[in-house]
Amino acid sequence: MSSSTPIDGFGLGLRTEHYADFERDQPPPVDWLEIISENYLVPGGRPLAHLDRIRADFPMVMHGVSMSLGGTDALNRDYLRELKALAARVQPAWLSDHLCWTGVDGRNLHDLLPLPMNEAALAHVSSRIGQAQDVLGRRIAIENLSSYVRFASDQMREYQFVAELLRRTDCLLLLDVNNVWVSSVNHGFDARAYIDAMPAERVVQIHLAGHSVQGGLLIDTHDAPVCAEVWDLYRYTLQRIGFRPTMIERDDQIPVLDDLLAELDIARGIAAEVAAATPVMT
Repeated sequence: MSSSTPIDGFGLGLRTEHYADFERDQPPPVDWLEIISENYLVPGGRPLAHLDRIRADFPMVMHGVSMSLGGTDALNRDYLRELKALAARVQPAWLSDHLCWTGVDGRNLHDLLPLPMNEAALAHVSSRIGQAQDVLGRRIAIENLSSYVRFASDQMREYQFVAELLRRTDCLLLLDVNNVWVSSVNHGFDARAYIDAMPAERVVQIHLAGHSVQGGLLIDTHDAPVCAEVWDLYRYTLQRIGFRPTMIERDDQIPVLDDLLAELDIARGIAAEVAAATPVMT
């Protein structure tokens, strides 16, 4: 939308632990911030007061966890209208949610649950993205999920599913590089083939995060620094599609802000190296 504030460069997820850091007279060296939409779907109070103060200095994007684009319950239009009102206040460059479902029969399971990779799911999600965008009055970005199981009804690889979903709809892609790596290890596919399959013109944002190992699986816990393999895949992603606004996600074991800024400097360094040395592959 024309009223949205554009972003570029390197960002962080805004967390309550860092409100004071972003409200200082001399804000930290961050180009933009991503908010969790649900944290601010309130009529007033301290969260919105902090948001308004910080928004004066930092452009933002909105990232949600409740749209349930893969769910079978009807889309929650009250929730979508609340998102639309918050977007009018924040003026985000875009708003995003996950390629997943979050509940059934009116019950929210408070998790991001995977979809079968088949034609029926493709048609279902494509329709719901269109419905959501109609209510919101804007394109949304979908984020690829990390996953730990496959379905007997799968008919294609996840990257084929995502690429086809983008072809059928006019939505955008929030490419989570850590999620690509996590799923590639858990399911035994080539992470670079996933990146190669993504239509570069639809990628508007990149997530980087840490994960943990539990029971032989990589789990997308966002509680650790970005690992070497994900940094390598990020480098390859930039070589493949060019630079996109990039951020570090941290949702647990949240460190002091300086630690996250140091990680963000690693991303800056990789982006600078790629820009200087490697042409974009076509």
